[in-house]
Amino acid sequence: MPEKIIAAWVMFGWFPACFAVPGADIPKQTVRTISSGDMLHWGIGLLIVLAIFFFCVWGMRKLSGISAAGTEKMRVVGSLALGMREKVILLQVGKKQLVLGVTPGRIDALHVLEGDDCLSNEPLSTGKDSGFGAIVQQLMKGRADG
Repeated sequence: MPEKIIAAWVMFGWFPACFAVPGADIPKQTVRTISSGDMLHWGIGLLIVLAIFFFCVWGMRKLSGISAAGTEKMRVVGSLALGMREKVILLQVGKKQLVLGVTPGRIDALHVLEGDDCLSNEPLSTGKDSGFGAIVQQLMKGRADG
């Protein structure tokens, strides 16, 4: 084992030191100063990267609004709050209307209206109570009678 230590000292410690010339200075690398041209190149590069980033964000926003050909968009026709956290929502999807019950934990389809069963988009006028509430009451009466 001591032979290995001596061999390692000779190879890595003493051997490179014997070739060093005492008093000879190792030439130092010159420090390059940053010029205004360098700053201009960095600034232009940064502007190009930011332009590409904002172009991608703009493109993603535009592409998110594209829907498949032939499909119509969804829209909320009306809603009625039943409590602090519960709602009934009338949703128009194409030629169908969905009556949805919305709670914090789930969304349930209460009724699906198609064709002639669809409610009109204008509120029904039944005296002082008109609007979406009247539509929901009409649906509830229809279910109770049928």
